[in-house]
Amino acid sequence: MDEQNEERRGFRVTDRRRFAGQGDAPSEPAPAEESPRPAPDRPEAARAAAQPPEEPVTFSTFVLGLSTQALLHLGEIPSPVTKQIERDLGAAKQVIDILGILREKTRSNLEASEESLLDSILYDLRMRYVALVRGTAKEGT
Repeated sequence: MDEQNEERRGFRVTDRRRFAGQGDAPSEPAPAEESPRPAPDRPEAARAAAQPPEEPVTFSTFVLGLSTQALLHLGEIPSPVTKQIERDLGAAKQVIDILGILREKTRSNLEASEESLLDSILYDLRMRYVALVRGTAKEGT
């Protein structure tokens, strides 16, 4: 009969904290008791990044996030950390290729708006990448 009662409860909690001697105080704090608190000297951007996002990630927001990374690597937008324009064409090509793979693997599984968004982002990023590669090739010659 006890087994049936245990099955109805669903799960059992076991306290595995180590206690020092006979007292009630644990010898070391349990990991579950620690809660991450932002340090007062951390910048606001780091505190905001530590908090969970308010809205769930959708396919469109995921694609937009990847395109933002590509724009960052193409030098189109400044780095949020250094506030400087940093260009890394290899990293930009990798992110653009990831978006291309995502396009191929999701073909015929997307809503019309998602498909249009992904196609337009890919076209725009590829054109920007080609323009930069051709521009650096002309400068090097």
